[in-house]
Amino acid sequence: MGNKDIISKELIKEIGRDISMHILGIELEDEITLIDKEWTRVEKRDSDIVFLSGKKIIHIEIQNDNHKKMELRMLRYFSDILFEYNGYEIEQYVIYIGKASCKMKNQIEQKRISYSYDIIDVREIQCEELLYHDNPSAVALSILCDFEGKDKQMVVNTILKRIRELTKNDNSEYKNFLEKVTILSTNRDLEENVKQGAKMLTVDIEKIPFYQDGLKEGIRKGIREGISEGIQKGIKSGVEKVAISMLKLNVELDIIQKATGLTLEEIEKLRQKI
Repeated sequence: MGNKDIISKELIKEIGRDISMHILGIELEDEITLIDKEWTRVEKRDSDIVFLSGKKIIHIEIQNDNHKKMELRMLRYFSDILFEYNGYEIEQYVIYIGKASCKMKNQIEQKRISYSYDIIDVREIQCEELLYHDNPSAVALSILCDFEGKDKQMVVNTILKRIRELTKNDNSEYKNFLEKVTILSTNRDLEENVKQGAKMLTVDIEKIPFYQDGLKEGIRKGIREGISEGIQKGIKSGVEKVAISMLKLNVELDIIQKATGLTLEEIEKLRQKI
């Protein structure tokens, strides 16, 4: 299963529930029973997540690569679950989060056998469908979705900012979702983007080296001119250099505005000069 193997079972369960609600659109009851069971026939098999909600069994496999016999594997899970929970409605889903195109089959049609399940390729979901959701779990999943050609760093920054806002500055909760985003980002080669975005949200902007250097340069220039106007002009010059550096890092405009005190119009003019 590749990178997915490093994810803890508890985190897999959390992600599975998030996917159920926000991608599959399954309305879960407040209390659901997770079925943590090892299915055994010829060999031991540990499914990703199976849970009971009312009279319905939801089985989700989070797949990181194209399994050549996924349809057979899912059928075996189906028969094992049916054996234990005969009379229950069983829904099965493979959530594909891999990098390569999804090529797995989702059905078996043979004499006396007609079986199928659903495959959801997360890359085909538009990022904005989850990005502006009011639940941080949904926003975290948007890291796997289609960015529709938008700048990667800008989208990642927005994802982290949305999670920060929705967790209401609860550092413990924010770190939990940041862990999910960081793990999932490996499937889209966005680890560095997440690291950069998280850094911009947590670092005091006035302590960033290029911020201090810009202000120092501005103050020195103002002192050399020897008048109050020169000082203000010099400081502004330094602040503008800070803004330009932040623009080059694809920092969001509202963050630049708060950090430098420049107007959006002034920032836009600086962007045109880059």
